[in-house]
Amino acid sequence: MARFGALRVDAAALGSLAGAAAAALHFAGALKSTPPGAALPVDLTLLAAAALVPLLALLLLTRRWWLHPMLALPLGTAALLWLWLVLAGGWSRSATILAQKLPEIVLLGPVMLLAGLAVGADGAARRWLVAVTLASGPLVAVSVAWGLANGKIVLGGAVGANPDLLRVQYQLAGLAIACAAGLGAVRVVEADGWPARLFWSGFTLALAASALLPGGRMGLISLALSVLLVPALRCWSAGSPRAALRWLGLAALAGLLGAVLLLLQAEAMEGLRTLERLTQGGMEASARPALWRAALDWAGATMPWGLGTGGFTIAAGHGERRGLYPHNHALEALAEGGPIGLALWLGCFGGGAAMLLLRARHVAPGRMARMAALALPVGMAAMVSTDLGNRMVWFALGLVLSVGAVAKRG
Repeated sequence: MARFGALRVDAAALGSLAGAAAAALHFAGALKSTPPGAALPVDLTLLAAAALVPLLALLLLTRRWWLHPMLALPLGTAALLWLWLVLAGGWSRSATILAQKLPEIVLLGPVMLLAGLAVGADGAARRWLVAVTLASGPLVAVSVAWGLANGKIVLGGAVGANPDLLRVQYQLAGLAIACAAGLGAVRVVEADGWPARLFWSGFTLALAASALLPGGRMGLISLALSVLLVPALRCWSAGSPRAALRWLGLAALAGLLGAVLLLLQAEAMEGLRTLERLTQGGMEASARPALWRAALDWAGATMPWGLGTGGFTIAAGHGERRGLYPHNHALEALAEGGPIGLALWLGCFGGGAAMLLLRARHVAPGRMARMAALALPVGMAAMVSTDLGNRMVWFALGLVLSVGAVAKRG
């Protein structure tokens, strides 16, 4: 603790604010589309990053850290994956994408993973992270609803709009809403009395309804799975398998009733862009299957080294257009890094998922559930969207790995 005249600064307490800065950076893309985010005189991503770096340093320096031996596999393979992707850049045909993507992977990726691990391991920082996420979800939901009602924003890939920009915008909005809804569902099963239980149920249902607006299909699907599975994981982690089964039954029934209600009220679906995208074309209208097939084909054709980091879009005939990446992290690692890249990807991300499940009965149930609620939507997005340079994925991996770490004030 430092003294400046009558002012006393608790460095350990300031370090806890890293959780708030990390949440702001994690959801910056969605928050920038809200009126408060758009009104900021500086870019929110840069502002949150500038705040996170010193706060993260304080957090690391003012805590005593314990790491579980199981962290060796995912952390070791993550480091090797970053190194391998640097080497694979040597035989990539890309210039533009490689110059954009590689620094994001090897410079930003490790920082975000460390931030997720540290914030998730510290109780106070974790509370700030959860609080900001719970506030961000409704803020994004209300902003999207207000913008659509007043014609201020157009989401869902409307004709004449920038499709790449809109796609990112509604996907990020869906992720912020899904993460907040998962956390709200956890609070439902943790609530002691009916007033709190009803409040958090209404909170979660309102977010579920708002997810029907932006047009992000994966955001809605990940929200449904988070609300269904994460509270069940929380109950199971607490040693209550019957409570987990009850929640699964009740949540599935509520979802089924909601779907039936929407089908019976067909006119209510007008303007619900997410439902329109789910019912009009589905996967047949998506470019993802073609991109997945191309990734597999080029992975086979370039065995055993792969196309090189950032080389997929050129090989697939799309030129230096980063938006046409394979839309699946595993396939991207295989196509651009070969079997070695895929093995290392499985080691860090698959190893993280395995550790989360193996540690479920050894970590506080509430902590386990909150990390799962924050990581599940991002993990699902990584399998159908984003590339390996996406900072949200590395931060989510850090949150998952944080269940193998404990931080205590020194």
